[in-house]
Amino acid sequence: MEDGHRVTHLLHFRNIKRPGSHELNPEIIQAQSEAIGVPLIQRDFHSYEDEFKKVIIDLRSQGVRIDGAVFGHIETHKQLVDRICNELNIDLLIPLWKKDSEKTLMDILDSGFEVVIVSSKNSLMGTEWLGRKIDRKFISDLKRYDTYIDPCGENSEFHTIVTDGPIFNKKIVITGSERILKENYWHLNITGFKVLEK
Repeated sequence: MEDGHRVTHLLHFRNIKRPGSHELNPEIIQAQSEAIGVPLIQRDFHSYEDEFKKVIIDLRSQGVRIDGAVFGHIETHKQLVDRICNELNIDLLIPLWKKDSEKTLMDILDSGFEVVIVSSKNSLMGTEWLGRKIDRKFISDLKRYDTYIDPCGENSEFHTIVTDGPIFNKKIVITGSERILKENYWHLNITGFKVLEK
């Protein structure tokens, strides 16, 4: 967006064959969309690639112009998103590709985004990380805990949700949650949240 791109839709996909580390209450994803002011499309999938292509084709059939897709990958899945974008004839935008994870995380914090851990891999990290706000202390604590864990969780060590930031018109506050172990991941099952005016 800072580079002048207009984001017209947010896409959220859920694997119905293998619920896993990305599993989140879909209502809080919808709240994110509303807080940012960009429409959200949510889909369950058996094949991420097939469902992604179907969403773009459906949007185009409705007359929506789609020139590109943005992905937040740093080190993984490039072949997949390359193939998807090539077949759809859209530009692939990966603004974080091959960037240093610690610097990326610092840039996110310096920009004013608020980020919370919502899942952690059971074999690597305990439940004490769930619900933790990511800040500078998080980076130093993570280094002390395990230097092999990527600060951005790029290798699926943990996953996060953004609750506020400069592109948010409203702020999301988590008011209720429970910890659940599923598919070797601890999940912060968000049972309550508020969307507040800023």
